[in-house]
Amino acid sequence: MKTMQKNTGVLILLFFGVLMGALDISIVGPAIPSIEKTIQVETRDLSWIFNIYILFNLAGISLFARLSDRFGRRMMYIIAVSIFAAGSLVVAMAGNYSLLVVGRGIQGFGASGIFPVALATIGDLFPVEKRGRALGLIGAVFGVAFLAGPFIAGTMLRFFTWNALFLLNIPFALLIILFSLNLLPSQPQGKEVRIDYAGIILMAAALALYTIALTNLDTSHLADSLLSSKVLPLLVFALILTVILFMVEKAERYPVLEVKFFRTPEIRFAGIIAIGLGLFQSVILFLPTLAVNRFGVSPSDASFMLVALVAMTAIGSPVNGRLVDMVGSRIIIVAGLAVAASGLFLFSQMPSDKTGFYLACGLLGFGLSMRGALNYIILNEAGDLQRASAQGMLIIFISVGQITGASLISIIAATSDNLLTGYGNAFLLFSVVAAALVILAFFLKSRRREVESNTSKEITI
Repeated sequence: MKTMQKNTGVLILLFFGVLMGALDISIVGPAIPSIEKTIQVETRDLSWIFNIYILFNLAGISLFARLSDRFGRRMMYIIAVSIFAAGSLVVAMAGNYSLLVVGRGIQGFGASGIFPVALATIGDLFPVEKRGRALGLIGAVFGVAFLAGPFIAGTMLRFFTWNALFLLNIPFALLIILFSLNLLPSQPQGKEVRIDYAGIILMAAALALYTIALTNLDTSHLADSLLSSKVLPLLVFALILTVILFMVEKAERYPVLEVKFFRTPEIRFAGIIAIGLGLFQSVILFLPTLAVNRFGVSPSDASFMLVALVAMTAIGSPVNGRLVDMVGSRIIIVAGLAVAASGLFLFSQMPSDKTGFYLACGLLGFGLSMRGALNYIILNEAGDLQRASAQGMLIIFISVGQITGASLISIIAATSDNLLTGYGNAFLLFSVVAAALVILAFFLKSRRREVESNTSKEITI
């Protein structure tokens, strides 16, 4: 009984730790209009507030996961939460754009240790028959964060400046550290681990060069910009580093990126669609700014205008999860991409009233909720011992899409006649991409082939 109670306490602790990290993704969008009023930020640089968090998060995930195997869950969880809190303090105290970006990078690196250590702790403490429910609860954190983030941001921005959104993390982190000292297991796993430093550094460097190149693009003179010294050399070096990364990872025993997964067509298709999903998720970052400029509402009211998006995402995720078991992943992904394309196209037309804005938000939110079907494909196609690595790879693909999307929207807006025209052009481009991915999704396995594939694997086992 005591063990059960302690494990429940651990699960609650892990839930709130992951929630803290997830909220700092969902509250950034609502905070941007207020940040722009107090800190001078170029439109094309706005994406770095989001991208730097993702870059450092990707760089740290594998490192923290391996270190927690060597030195124990408690120590690494506390270190990760402490780094996140330090980054939050830097962001809250930032008086200029450079310090703000540094703080966001520190936050992202700290957050990169919170989620993988939480999953590893569940694997340590919970038996197989109870592990699924525990993992489901932690996985639901991101839905809760996207649902609660805009409301928390909107409420606090009515009474405080944007800095308070990040200062709130400090006491929250201190409580998590305090309870971690009493609840989390301190015994190291004793595993001799090999950390893929080369893979971590190569992936982070390639993504950073790629992101900088995108930020330097000028969409009004695209051909000349692509060939300029500010873009082409960076893209070339990013490509070279990517090739080297694949070569290194192919020989690595514990790689950050499992190259062998790409041999499976289903995983290749899912990876491309995952990049598109990340691309569309990045739109959320700019919707509050769109609402402020289109309808003249306050930043706090703009946050509440995302209610349709988060509500439809929250409703669509469990509904689509049930439907996947009934009709298969292909139908869910095709339908989700088509609905997302409709929402993005509606945004591109710049709705003249709030009803159109809410409708576009709802369509986009429901479309994005098909992510579970991608997870389903990865679980089916990867072996039992490789599923964690495969899910990590899916996160990398989605993150690449998020970075690309945030950068593209910023540069298209910055090089357009005005902000709203730029947003409209970017959303129209994304709607075309979503429509193209609908065609690609038809090449995924049908429900019958998925069932046959799973049955053959069970027989083999």
